[in-house]
Amino acid sequence: MAFPPDACRLIVENVSSSRSTLLSLCTVSKQFQMAAEKVIYNTLSLSGYEITSTVCTILAHAPRLAMLVVALSISGQDSSSDDEAAEDEDPAELPDDFWESLHSALRHTTRLRFLNLHFQGGTQTDKSWILQNVTFQLKKFHCDLTWDDQLAHFLSTQKRLCDLFLADFVDPPSTTPQQASGATTSDPPRPSLPSPSHASFLPKLSILECTFSEAALALVPERPLTRLKTCFTHSKPDEKRVELRALLAALRRSRRRPRALDIADSAYTPAFALELLAALTAGPTLCADLRYCGALVLPVDGRQRLEFYGLLMRLPQLRCVEVDVSEWEPAPVHAAALRALACELRLYCPSVTGVVFVYEFERHLVRVAENGMVVYDEDAATDALWRDS
Repeated sequence: MAFPPDACRLIVENVSSSRSTLLSLCTVSKQFQMAAEKVIYNTLSLSGYEITSTVCTILAHAPRLAMLVVALSISGQDSSSDDEAAEDEDPAELPDDFWESLHSALRHTTRLRFLNLHFQGGTQTDKSWILQNVTFQLKKFHCDLTWDDQLAHFLSTQKRLCDLFLADFVDPPSTTPQQASGATTSDPPRPSLPSPSHASFLPKLSILECTFSEAALALVPERPLTRLKTCFTHSKPDEKRVELRALLAALRRSRRRPRALDIADSAYTPAFALELLAALTAGPTLCADLRYCGALVLPVDGRQRLEFYGLLMRLPQLRCVEVDVSEWEPAPVHAAALRALACELRLYCPSVTGVVFVYEFERHLVRVAENGMVVYDEDAATDALWRDS
C-alpha cells in the first residue's frame, strides 16, 4: 500500500538530520527512496580525494541523482586530517582524475545553485577548465580558482549570480588579444573575451567578497551591489588614498547604495581610519543606507577619538561597526573593558547595536541585548556580520 506523497515528505523531513535514517528509508520502498534521495543529494559537502572522487563519479553516471544537487561544496583538503599538521605541510597536488571526475559531475548537476570550491597551495587552483560546458545558473559562488580567461568566460554566463567570493583577480589588458600575442592584421580575428567591467557581466551581483580591490573596481559599478568585503592592495598612505578614491568612485556608480563595507588593511593606523571615514561621509547620499562599517582603528588619543565618533555620527543607519584596538595598552580584551568602550561609542551613535573589537587578529563582539543591556557575546560568530547587516 502506497503512502500519500505528503506523508512520505513529512516523514523524511522529520528524520532529515539523521543521514543513516535517510539511507535506511531508501531501502523501504521506491516511494521513500525518491523522497529520501531528494534530501540526501540536495546539499553535498565533500572533502578529500577519495570521497570527492567517489561521489563525483556517482553523479557523473547517475544524471537522475545529479539533478537533485542544489548546493555543492568541494574542499581539496581532507577534513579528517590533523589541522596543525596540514598547516605545516604543503597541500599535495590532486591527481588529474580528481579534476576529471569533478568536471564530469559539474556537467550533470544542471540544477546547481550554490557552489563552493575551496583549494589551497601549489598550482592546483589553476583548474578553471572544470567549469567549461556546464549549464547551471548559480546564485552563490565561492571560488578559490586562479583568475583566467576560462573563469571569466564562465562568470559571464552566470546571469543569476548575486553572491560571489573571488580569491584571485587579474585586470584584463587594455590591448586586444591579437596585439598582446603579436598577431598581424592579416591573421583571422579571435573571439573577444568577456569584460568584467561590462554591465552585462554578473548583472545581479549584490554581495562581493574579494581579496583584491581591483576586482571591486571592475565589478561594483553598474550592478546592484550592496555589500562589499575587500582589502587595500597597497600599503603606502599615498597609494592607499588613490585606491580609496577609486573604490568610493566605484561605489557611487553602483545601482544600489551600500549597506555593508568591510575594507581590510595591511597596516591599520588611526590617521588613515579618520581619512577613510571623512571620505566616506563627505557626501550625504553614498552612506545613507550603510549598516555595517569596518575595519577602522579606534584612536587612543581622546581628541582623535572624538573626531572619530563625530564622523560615525554622519552614518544615520549604522548598526554594527568593526574597530581595531591592537594599539591600546593595556589590551581592552576583558568583558568589562569592551562593554565600557561600546557604551562610550553608543553615546554618540545610539543606532549601533553591535561592536566588533579586533585585537591582534582576535575578534570580540559586544552587542545590545533585547532588554537594552550591553553584553559581551563570547560565542558569537563575527565573520559573516557584514553579510547580515
